[in-house]
Amino acid sequence: MCAMRSPPDMSDTSNLPVNHQSSQTEHTLSLPSQQISYTALAQWQTLFEREKPIAQMFHVAYLVKTDAASPRPLTFVFNGGPGAASAYLHMGALGPKRLSFSDRGSLPKPPVRVVENTESWLSFTDLVFIDPIGTGFSRVLPPEKETPEQKNEKSNSNEPDSSKETQFWGVERDLKAIGEFIVRFLSRHHRWLSPIFIAGESYGGFRVAKLARQLQQEFGVGLSGAILISPALEFSLLEANDYNLTTWATVLPSLAAAAAHHDRAQWAGQRGDLPAHIAAAEQFARQSLIPMLAMGEAFPEDERQAIYQQLAGLTGIPLSVVERLGGRIRIEVFARELLRDRQRIVGLYDASITAIDPFPDRMTYEGTDPTLDGLDRLFTGAINSHLRQTLGVETDLTYRLLNLETLKAWQFDFKGDWKQGFQGSVDDLRVGMTLNPYMQVSISHGIFDLVTPYFASNHLVSQMKLNPEICQNLTLKHYPGGHMFYTWAESRQQWFAQMQAFYQNAIA
Repeated sequence: MCAMRSPPDMSDTSNLPVNHQSSQTEHTLSLPSQQISYTALAQWQTLFEREKPIAQMFHVAYLVKTDAASPRPLTFVFNGGPGAASAYLHMGALGPKRLSFSDRGSLPKPPVRVVENTESWLSFTDLVFIDPIGTGFSRVLPPEKETPEQKNEKSNSNEPDSSKETQFWGVERDLKAIGEFIVRFLSRHHRWLSPIFIAGESYGGFRVAKLARQLQQEFGVGLSGAILISPALEFSLLEANDYNLTTWATVLPSLAAAAAHHDRAQWAGQRGDLPAHIAAAEQFARQSLIPMLAMGEAFPEDERQAIYQQLAGLTGIPLSVVERLGGRIRIEVFARELLRDRQRIVGLYDASITAIDPFPDRMTYEGTDPTLDGLDRLFTGAINSHLRQTLGVETDLTYRLLNLETLKAWQFDFKGDWKQGFQGSVDDLRVGMTLNPYMQVSISHGIFDLVTPYFASNHLVSQMKLNPEICQNLTLKHYPGGHMFYTWAESRQQWFAQMQAFYQNAIA
């Protein structure tokens, strides 16, 4: 609960072209075993280019008051998209307040309900939630010299010129902005001697893997830990086509998990033994599916039919559909076909969740994804209420939860003139782990996530060829649930316990 409100810090916000006011407030987090007093800072921090201010990055920091001799851990947190604000991790899992979900993450009826978060990471680390430029309240600044026409155009709008934001919408410029933010935050708040952690979800996990190298190599920031949550690490694994065999294998265990959850699979072992069913799907993907796809038309027809039957049994998809698809089951097809007879679809980001198919008589699914679009109203309401009421932020800006313009315009550029193809981040993670052999790494997924499936990370880790000295620093742990597995109460509690131990180990 809020105890007092301090005068706002205006030092970094005077250049924004709209009415706004940062805030600093004092609060207490009530946990079963303790009361934690903390300061909440909701502020804009300026980014510079050639010593000129060009943008202001909004963030919320929760800093615990402590008398301990050694500084507390400090964790910088961001989501993905690209184009997503940090509200998902902020209000879904890590912050002192969170959205109220059902025990298994299904969408509650309106209105939104925000509750005290007893699994907040604030109990073991200070937290800084970062909104990249173009998301949340983070915006570019207007040019120092504007024509009268430019000023007149902006006079009727509460938003700065978004066309300037595109300079930040690319892999390298985005990483540079986050690195600059972290360095300036550490300096401004005298936290260079704190154990530093970074945590990111989805494309944010891609950022973490990249920054695990870049923060240490280019910014001089040593990391105690890197936390990757439902990460997309190699974009080649997200491109499902006739010539990319690995994608079909890495998504299969999640398809099998969802089919078993909805009791549409032929159980591999005892009915209800989900771990055994998933393990069978993993083995089948490696030993049967990939060899069949690799041989193509040269694969013996009788063996092909046997594999199709096994695949249909594992995934709950009719054999005729599996045959028509040649064993390549796209996640969009799976989401439509699994429960078609009930006129329901399953979510892509959490295939344990279902929704009514609004167009059951059409050939292809033309509705929205219930596990992404359905969450928009929840997180938008929660973050706006928390920032504007609980934390006292005053601004005319619209909080951009998920900026689709950013996603469409994102530049997956490469350093160098001759690199082509898909961006990846595992090489950077490998270098980061060797630059700092003490840095701990955690990778976690939800087993029902079809978009960034857990088995893709398992596969990539098995290809990293980590030296035994640092191999023990990397932990893979997956939970029931989807992309945001922390919306499941049991998974959130288990993850919280795991991360407590992770931090203790990293700073021991």
